[in-house]
Amino acid sequence: MPILFKREILVEQIQENSEWDVIIIGGGATGLGVALDATTRGYKTLLLEQVDFAKGTSSKSTKLLHGGVRYLAQGNIDLVKEALYERGLLLKNASHLVSNQSFIIPNYSWWDNFFYAFGLKVYDLLAGKLSFGKSIRINKKDTISRLKTIKKQHLKGGVVYHDGQFDDARLAINIAQTSIEYGAVILNHFKVKQLLKNNDGIVNGVVANDSETNMTYNLKAKVIINATGIFTDEIMQMDNVEAKNTVRPSQGIHLVLDKSFLPGNDAIMIPKTNDGRVLFLVPWHNRVIAGTTDTLLNSYSLEPTALDEEVNFIISTANKYLNKKVCKEDVLSIYAGLRPLAASKENSKKSKEISRSHKIIVSNAKLITITGGKWTTYRRMAEDTINKAILIGKLPNVSCKTALLQIHGSKEAPHNTHHLNIYGSDQDSIQKLIIETPELGEKLHFRLPYTKAEIVWAIRNEMARTIDDILARRVRALFLDAKAAIEVAPIVASILAKELGKDKLWQQQQIKEFTTIANHYVL
Repeated sequence: MPILFKREILVEQIQENSEWDVIIIGGGATGLGVALDATTRGYKTLLLEQVDFAKGTSSKSTKLLHGGVRYLAQGNIDLVKEALYERGLLLKNASHLVSNQSFIIPNYSWWDNFFYAFGLKVYDLLAGKLSFGKSIRINKKDTISRLKTIKKQHLKGGVVYHDGQFDDARLAINIAQTSIEYGAVILNHFKVKQLLKNNDGIVNGVVANDSETNMTYNLKAKVIINATGIFTDEIMQMDNVEAKNTVRPSQGIHLVLDKSFLPGNDAIMIPKTNDGRVLFLVPWHNRVIAGTTDTLLNSYSLEPTALDEEVNFIISTANKYLNKKVCKEDVLSIYAGLRPLAASKENSKKSKEISRSHKIIVSNAKLITITGGKWTTYRRMAEDTINKAILIGKLPNVSCKTALLQIHGSKEAPHNTHHLNIYGSDQDSIQKLIIETPELGEKLHFRLPYTKAEIVWAIRNEMARTIDDILARRVRALFLDAKAAIEVAPIVASILAKELGKDKLWQQQQIKEFTTIANHYVL
């Protein structure tokens, strides 16, 4: 594996460059997408992420790439059509991470059976040539056969449709790697502290701090792009202290359960809950994800906490549809993410009044901010953002190159379910590590599939710097079994220390910091 992913090499490139074409603040789905778009057009590109790639919202999704059946019901046809198109591109460009997932809507009235069957035909039609498969109605017997744990009383049948499923944090890491391969400098644990302006008051750089060395850098660029999700307003207020808040965070939580609660290959979509929300039960990494909620909040943090009423809502709703009762003791992990919704009405109280479409804002100082959107449309959001930079005269006009661009690791996944398949074309290199050093083939924990080789790989080739980087986002241990992740933290700390040349005191501090984070994931 080339040394281009080494942090020391990337930091050296910062020191060698006097001016960038584009500096992107924020290393979630949106920022990484913008970096990939910019560097593949030939612009000199730098991305700075304050903690880790996809640390916030972008690692805490429902793991679905979808047009949004819910948005179709709301009449937002354009958003659904755009998302279905992008979903189709992702299946081609990141086939090692994106898969075709079948969903069943169980129906308990004949009217619902017809209503959802008709609606999903429209969904199929909007997908066009990039469809994942036609929706069909199935009878009660077939529904029970496919959903072993579904409640049978009053069940009339079901409607099957297809959507995309993926591993969100893994895709973020691979997009970062792809960007570096095309010449971008992508750095995590690098926090922007201030915006720089020229004599005309136009933004032309950033002041950023390397969290590892505590060194501060003044970095100049032709255009600065704010892609910081829930932290959008903080950056906008660095530009203008009087800037109004443009983002309203909406919290979504998910419960992770054992596979026995949904033992087949199909996911369940519950289209209408007591308060009008959609709920999914989705197979993922041999577990089941149940979510999500949609709770408007006035505050935000990198590790938001699930509210009791959100947990109770998911459990009680799931239990209305499953004959295998879910209890709090069954929850292996709980995670909460904040959607950076672009507010469409001042002081809006309902999340359905807040747009899922993305919005690009150009300030008087020419700071470009991209807000809103969703994982599925990250590539289109990036394209629109760079096009805006061209439109305002900040960059020379070069066409977008990402529609058919293969993401790092892209390789059609084999039909077996080996957990290393998510590494795609990197899988052979990880297995080679095990052949060279057999003890790296040891599992981290008996309840988890991950091996020590994956930890070494993450440090050497995927820019992982902390236990949290590894156990939350390089391997998904924290999301699959929070208690097991806490138990293996000392093993990971030891491997990290050896690879990075750290001492025992650093290891202990790492374990302490990770345990504090991981406790948010234990119910």
